[in-house]
Amino acid sequence: MTLTKQPSQTNQTVSLVLGSGGARGMAHIGIIRWLEAHNYQIKSISGSSIGALIGGIYAAGKLDECEAWFKQLSNTDIIGLTDIAWNRSGFIKGDKLVDAFKAILGNPNIEDLAIPFTAVATDIEHEKEVWLQKGSLLDAMRASTALPMIFTPFHKHGITLVDGGVLNPVPIAPTFGQTHDLIIAVNLGGKPKAVELPAIPEEADLNEDSWLNDASALFDSLVSRVFPEGPELETPLSWDMVDISNKAFDSMQSSIARQQLAAYPPDIIIEIPRDVCGMLEFNKINEMIEFGYNTAEKTLGK
Repeated sequence: MTLTKQPSQTNQTVSLVLGSGGARGMAHIGIIRWLEAHNYQIKSISGSSIGALIGGIYAAGKLDECEAWFKQLSNTDIIGLTDIAWNRSGFIKGDKLVDAFKAILGNPNIEDLAIPFTAVATDIEHEKEVWLQKGSLLDAMRASTALPMIFTPFHKHGITLVDGGVLNPVPIAPTFGQTHDLIIAVNLGGKPKAVELPAIPEEADLNEDSWLNDASALFDSLVSRVFPEGPELETPLSWDMVDISNKAFDSMQSSIARQQLAAYPPDIIIEIPRDVCGMLEFNKINEMIEFGYNTAEKTLGK
């Protein structure tokens, strides 16, 4: 996909709220690209889960590098970034992912970023949201993306933190103290619309592992490599189990998001239908980036 720079149309400043929703969050990149192309000035970012990840990358000034890295990831690469947690608190430790982002971002502190940034996580034991606005950016991103059942919780200062989307999938409140012309919120749990993603041509030399052509095959391959089945050994997780869990989590987040948006209405809401891509379908990165760009055009272009 080639996103061409269009003539400047505005100089408005924006506090950008990036919601949670797993792989659908790659749409955040396309939305940011549209805002840049139309001369909106992003002055602060608040993000939850994948929104905190993409928002943190942008605030650190490394969106170009990370977007290029995301786009070249093959399914084999994704499996290689998965480090199994041999305990009951989650399936993946996430250390390899953190190391991969550290190689691109370095290890900056949030307070040293070019723009104010808030990552929202959930204190699961005290049932409250936590705003991470200082300290290690990588730690904040890891805590906010600790999706229950998939990633192990993140422990910080004696507090057990999990995915920010558990309590606040569209964290608007952290932007209220910022100076801006507009608050633009991206909700990844929009109403289902049975839309199709744009077709992205695949490069033949990047398709060596095309046998892993969907999220379920990717997951099943990963699990089978770690837990080979035998007469007395059953695979402890299946895609059906994870898929049902994440659909339930998706429904919960969508309900909470509607309440949040009603209680704290932003100036503009960009809605990404929740049926456009599954939470774990990271084999649709390119398509979701373009979908985000096109949705921003439809929402803001006029």
